[in-house]
Amino acid sequence: MLDKNGIAQRIAKEIKDGYYVNLGIGIPTLVANFVRDDIQVEFQSENGILGMGPFPFEGEEDADLINAGKQTITALPGASFFDSATSFGMIRGQHVDLTILGAMEVAENGDIANWKIPGKMVKGMGGAMDLVASAENIIVAMMHTNRAGESKLLKRCSLPLTGVGCVTKIVTNLAVLEVTENGFKLLERAPGVSVEEIQKSTEGKLIVEGEIPEMQF
Repeated sequence: MLDKNGIAQRIAKEIKDGYYVNLGIGIPTLVANFVRDDIQVEFQSENGILGMGPFPFEGEEDADLINAGKQTITALPGASFFDSATSFGMIRGQHVDLTILGAMEVAENGDIANWKIPGKMVKGMGGAMDLVASAENIIVAMMHTNRAGESKLLKRCSLPLTGVGCVTKIVTNLAVLEVTENGFKLLERAPGVSVEEIQKSTEGKLIVEGEIPEMQF
């Protein structure tokens, strides 16, 4: 199975030349480290940056240059900085080609829960609500199960929802899945992971058609 960097590396294959991409906090922020050198991609952060680069090397951090998750970042040549109103205007105006988010739960119909666990302190939903309401291409980066080994790909989300029926694809440490009207369609499996393992780890309806290939990087 994959680690967090492996998930990010697989998702990076989904990014096409010329894309404007928003990276959520957590695993999605790692995706910028794996984008091919021969394509031009503009990473956007809702705190007002367009043109984010990879994370800085230790000792080269600039405390004034952060993403929406308050992590220090780098800026590529030509990067621009603007206020939140402009940033959310870009999101709500559907000028982002791909949104990559983390999640605590995803339902088989594409519902996503990624902002609150009841009883735990949380600062707020942040930009997630705008992103899931406006984006037409949402890929979720997540672990397939929680620490107790319970599936996070469910028939129905148990946590408060961020968005309804909005997720298009999911990449986990076990598999790549497409959200269809009939459930989770298995597209690829992680190296060394069997279809049976994925089935056991998926509570929601899993559609398996033909031979399922291993992920390629």
